[in-house]
Amino acid sequence: MSKPRTVLSIDVGGTKMLAALVRGTEIVDTHRMPTPREGDPAQWLTVLFGAIASWRGAYGSVGAAVTGIVDNGQWSALNRKTLDIPDGFALTETIERLAGVPVLAANDAHAAAWGEYAFGAGNREDIVFLTISTGIGGGVVLNGRLLEGLAGHFGQSRSAEWPDDALEDHISGHWIARQAAPHQSGATARDVFSAARDGHDWARQIIATSAERTSLLCRNIQLSLDPRRIVIGGSIGLAEGYLAAVDRGLEAVPPRLRPSLHAAALGENAGVIGIADLAERQQNLRENQR
Repeated sequence: MSKPRTVLSIDVGGTKMLAALVRGTEIVDTHRMPTPREGDPAQWLTVLFGAIASWRGAYGSVGAAVTGIVDNGQWSALNRKTLDIPDGFALTETIERLAGVPVLAANDAHAAAWGEYAFGAGNREDIVFLTISTGIGGGVVLNGRLLEGLAGHFGQSRSAEWPDDALEDHISGHWIARQAAPHQSGATARDVFSAARDGHDWARQIIATSAERTSLLCRNIQLSLDPRRIVIGGSIGLAEGYLAAVDRGLEAVPPRLRPSLHAAALGENAGVIGIADLAERQQNLRENQR
């Protein structure tokens, strides 16, 4: 097997932008910056590439993993409460202009799903990946194939209870912070978990409600796709005690119907590792077709 080449991975979420030089599963170097709330993605990416200008020449391809929908290199928002961007932004074209090398772009949770499937807790079995963070993303790998397009966007599910809202607006970090406002002004989701550890009942109840709703989501996913594993990541999903609370919500489910839950093994690096591998696979395919 040939030695993996260095790929520039870019991960753009609702809270942060992460650039990383990735070689296989090795993170060679990283640069982080907050995701701007103003301007447009072309400006954000220009600033990011300015900050990592010294890396130019160190990589031969770029993988971009972003929140939202990516179709044929065009980037659009899926939930504007998570990140508001213009529809049909020319993502791969913009990055190719800035980087001067071939670019592969995908949804960030899809990239993370592939990373966990190939190198992490997925164990190369059929998996559904859920990242619970600012919002909720997801990805599906079945029979060794990453499902693309809208597949895995479980956080966008609707219900009769909240017909005008996405499910993620009642589970994720934004929801947790909003629920905390009457109890602690300006509290973040991280603050809520801290308060729960300190014994505050209001914080424990907020987290328990979020986890209970995630349990129901996992149960429905199992009935829909019957994956061997559901891998959960993200800053909320991997927060202390959260996955255990989700698992408790499944205790009464009969064994055949009960999902097998696993903590993401690659942490916040799942997306950059996954998109790097996908970008390198695309680059190898191009070279083999010459």
